[in-house]
Amino acid sequence: MDFQLTQEQQELRQSVREFAERELLPKAKDVDEKAQIPASTWQKMADMGLMGLPFAEELGGAGADAISAALAVEEIARCCGSTALSYAAHVGLGSAPIAMFGNDQQKEQFLRPAAEGRYLGAFGLTEPHAGSDAGSTRTTAVRDGNEWVINGAKMWITNAAEAGHLIATAITNKDRGKRGISAIIIPKGTPGVHFGSPEHKMGLRGSNTHAITFDNVRVPLENLLGAEGDGFVQFLKVLDGGRISIGAMAIGLGVAAMEAAVSYARERQAFGHAIGSYQSISNMLADMDTELEAARLLILRAAWLKENGKPFTREAAIAKLYASEASERACRNAVQIFGGYGYSSEYPVERYYRDTRLLTIGEGTSEILRMVISRGLLGELA
Repeated sequence: MDFQLTQEQQELRQSVREFAERELLPKAKDVDEKAQIPASTWQKMADMGLMGLPFAEELGGAGADAISAALAVEEIARCCGSTALSYAAHVGLGSAPIAMFGNDQQKEQFLRPAAEGRYLGAFGLTEPHAGSDAGSTRTTAVRDGNEWVINGAKMWITNAAEAGHLIATAITNKDRGKRGISAIIIPKGTPGVHFGSPEHKMGLRGSNTHAITFDNVRVPLENLLGAEGDGFVQFLKVLDGGRISIGAMAIGLGVAAMEAAVSYARERQAFGHAIGSYQSISNMLADMDTELEAARLLILRAAWLKENGKPFTREAAIAKLYASEASERACRNAVQIFGGYGYSSEYPVERYYRDTRLLTIGEGTSEILRMVISRGLLGELA
């Protein structure tokens, strides 16, 4: 068992850290307040090869491994949570399904421009009546000649309005239940696709989120991703990988909060001493460090399993569950250490706390993840 990152992984992590500290950190407060990530950010990330980091070089990617991809998300999140969320959604949800299940034509038409950073990708799964219960999808896609005609609605879609393509799940055979759900690629500008107003969110405000409605949207039959009826199985596999990314994002936000709290605990004086000298404060910092380090090891283990073609559903669920909850505790305690200042936007810890709150909800709620994990122990009883 080797706990040492390879030289290549260490170098990538350092280069992403330097980029994020230089380009993302100074703009993070502005991104949150204006609810917008500058377009120049994506171009700079594309120039670094980040937008297609884990995809094959012959398709515009950088050919990096799953561990490197997780490390990159962590470093981006440490400096800007909004950018990390949109980035993780672009790579893991909007692009990875095409790399995993697409044919050569789809990879050339849709994956290449996404991997090269020419546009963002998006993934439409959640619906008004199908969140954690994604098998209850109501969006439909009906064959009409050489086209699919899509009707329905999606919600909470990251990158929706900016995406160059959207991968949407829809029922193509209502008689087959979950096995009648398929995934279809919808290019930007397709008539009948309507976006709702931007969601005004508690945190991660710079990452745009919209509801989408499909009104007789027509796309070619060849935009079907994989085989008809494979959509449910596909998105379960996609979400396994996405949980690694969201877990890595949680670690980045938690580390940022911990670093801010450590700095403040060294400087802030109370009763004649730095507050870090008091055990109640130092214990909170010790817990943050311990839990975030454990979370990182869980995430890297899940990423290693993924990279080596081994089953990782359970490990990804465990890692995401633990990392997201550890991050929330770290950010909450950072606010507590800052006291009144922690409640003010003058310092970044309140933003970290708002940002990390989503991570126990998205890509599988903590409750759903506990169900996934317990099924491995109890089988059908769970």
